[in-house]
Amino acid sequence: MDDDRRAFLTDLLTTPSPSGFEAVGQRVWLEYVRQFADDVWTDAYGNAVAVHQGGSDVSIAFTGHADEIGFMVRDITEDGFLRISPIGGADRTVSKGQHVTVHAEPPVAGVIGQTAIHLRDRDEERYDDIEAQFVDIGVGDDDEARELVEVGDPVTVETRVRPLHGTRLAARGMDNRVGIWSAAEGLRAAAEAEVEATVYAVSTVQEEVGVQGAKMIGFELDPDAAIAVDVTHATDNPDIPGKRSGPVELGAGPVVSRGSANHPSLVSLARDAASSADVDVQLQATGTRTGTDADAFYTARSGIPALNLGIPNRYMHTPVEVIDTDDLSAAADLLGAVAAQAVDAAPFGLEL
Repeated sequence: MDDDRRAFLTDLLTTPSPSGFEAVGQRVWLEYVRQFADDVWTDAYGNAVAVHQGGSDVSIAFTGHADEIGFMVRDITEDGFLRISPIGGADRTVSKGQHVTVHAEPPVAGVIGQTAIHLRDRDEERYDDIEAQFVDIGVGDDDEARELVEVGDPVTVETRVRPLHGTRLAARGMDNRVGIWSAAEGLRAAAEAEVEATVYAVSTVQEEVGVQGAKMIGFELDPDAAIAVDVTHATDNPDIPGKRSGPVELGAGPVVSRGSANHPSLVSLARDAASSADVDVQLQATGTRTGTDADAFYTARSGIPALNLGIPNRYMHTPVEVIDTDDLSAAADLLGAVAAQAVDAAPFGLEL
């Protein structure tokens, strides 16, 4: 991954973007894609779209979701502590003892309190629900707290982007900055190759709270096909339960999902494009649902052929998600190859 693309990824990962509050992160994404898109726009809720206008009527969308999990200020106690509620699937087992930022105007630093090990009853160890946890911003009472924050302010864990050995990278919010990075770079590849298809790159909002943005943008764009790029569970670390273990490994390439939302024509297109571009891919079974924006796209309007392309990710929904940047580069190459073959592969409906 070259310096320009790596800087873009870092900018995305260091810009907080909790569900419902994605505007700042969307601005970062839009500024980048304007360099090679024919046009960019946003909708009422902040879904962001960039397009390469091809000469064909065939259109395909590469999408990722801009939002991340987090918390929200629910109440302020008389002592000035902030009671919180989750945004999306926040993990109560890793939230205590974390530095956080309350995204007020201006932002306020805080920590999620954890009773010291010396003072806890070791025979009754348990994980409190998020609603029972609290943020300490260092004030003395509720009046002082209310001068700084308001109920409804979003809260994110404060972490850093940290390179690990080789091409591995750790950060909060890989889910799903890697998806919108891939969608942007897929569009760049399509534009540089001047492919015949019209190619959209889409950065959706509010995936973590019910794939809401994809429902909106799928209806608006109505593309011939959509590929939703999102993280998927790497199952190559030691603590994966046996019944959930599978073939997905970091560094072995992007993951083509099969089943449920994943249209067979797009599965074939992705695998053929991977072969032509010399990109290694992995396969994953998603027999019921993908849990990604693909689930919204494939039921939009009268049905948009969709595919979930996964980026292997360890420790999902924690502050230390780990990916391999080689998988990201491969995903961008694959999307570029898909765009180049889209016109020949269309139409994407089933032949019965």
